[in-house]
Amino acid sequence: MENNNSKFYFKCKNCGELINSFKDWFSHGQHCPKCKTNRVDTIYTGNNDEIKKFITADNNPQSLWHYFDFLPLNNSKNIVSEGEGVAPIERWGFLEDYAKRKYNLSLEIFINRNDKSFATGTFKDKGGSLAASVLKEHGIKEYVVASTGNTASAFAHYLAKAGISCSIFVPENSLSDSEAHIATYGQKLFRVKGDYAKAKKVAADYAKKYGILMTGGNLDPLRLEAKKTQVFEMLRIMGKIPDVYIQALSGGTGPFAVEKAINDIKSTGLVEKLPRFLLSQGHYCAPMAHAWAEAKKNNFPDGYENEYPIYKNPKVLIPTIATGNPGMYPLMAPLVRRSGGEIFPVTEELAVDLARLVAYEKAIKIGPASAAGLLGLFESLKRGLINDAETVFVNIGESAGRALDFLKEVAYTSETISSVDDCSRFNREKYKDFVWEKFENYDKL
Repeated sequence: MENNNSKFYFKCKNCGELINSFKDWFSHGQHCPKCKTNRVDTIYTGNNDEIKKFITADNNPQSLWHYFDFLPLNNSKNIVSEGEGVAPIERWGFLEDYAKRKYNLSLEIFINRNDKSFATGTFKDKGGSLAASVLKEHGIKEYVVASTGNTASAFAHYLAKAGISCSIFVPENSLSDSEAHIATYGQKLFRVKGDYAKAKKVAADYAKKYGILMTGGNLDPLRLEAKKTQVFEMLRIMGKIPDVYIQALSGGTGPFAVEKAINDIKSTGLVEKLPRFLLSQGHYCAPMAHAWAEAKKNNFPDGYENEYPIYKNPKVLIPTIATGNPGMYPLMAPLVRRSGGEIFPVTEELAVDLARLVAYEKAIKIGPASAAGLLGLFESLKRGLINDAETVFVNIGESAGRALDFLKEVAYTSETISSVDDCSRFNREKYKDFVWEKFENYDKL
């Protein structure tokens, strides 16, 4: 490796080959030139202790680019940003009260509100910003993305902002609202007849046919390095790494990114261990959860991580997290096990009820994938996976801005009238028991 890139380089996780820069990485089709695998570690040549300057509470970052020194971009002039990556991390007292009332647990529960992200209102905006910036830096004008919806919207937005043509392939069951958002950016959307696995194959064939770079999936450094900044935000806002990390699971970039950040800064003394990953999947498409349950039942035999079901064309209520072919399971399962965590299903029909509860208590409209993540908190409490006095971090993925049909289901107070005589006086409190009913009885469901 001729090291003409002083800020960072890549190291193949399989054979140890060193790759100097994105230029070299892209020129080899985003694969190791020696062993052809697509898994690399991004290694920074600076002093990791410098992160301490960026995570003090009195900092006022404007975006994830506050952490520029720890992101794989050489020239700040190439940054494409809209203030993403500093979405609020809030303590939600109504959930802490619930944990105390129902399970006698005194918890700190923090919610990472990606619905407040400034571009498309998703956790994927971070990756979109970094990808657009790196592609701009290297003069790349075309890109291909396969997605269930949220990544598609974020990349369409940021790449349009950078003047990059993006061809996006989504499965036929992806949310129509996402399609509308993507199309308004002037990016091309192909709705593939089939599931997400089919969409990824067609996207790869398209990229190969025309010689265009394609997003590298959950371990793509363009996504992983951006999402790792949530750990820096935990330290800046919470002052610590939580005991428990919860999110809805499709492929799993979030947990992989948390591990990456912790490994990067372990030498600083700021972190000691991984949080326990408690990851939820919608029950209509939960291949990782089912594989995990089977492996756990058999005491995790040798090779357990390679045994998982594949669902073709799953019929689901939450398509943004529906990955029927869980190709990341062989890596995700060992990570969850190392952390002492769990993977489990949650009932998709309860997403509407959960969104109503959050809207009532916090006046926040969350999307279906976010609801699945928060359902993971209720399921974790029910299963006894959270201990007294622990700190819990829930990463909610998106707002309801691109799920208007879902939002219509969440609405419950409308009434058609002919005159004032049909109206009874309104008191919002009367709905409190209604929105809480299923969750007060969640342990019996």
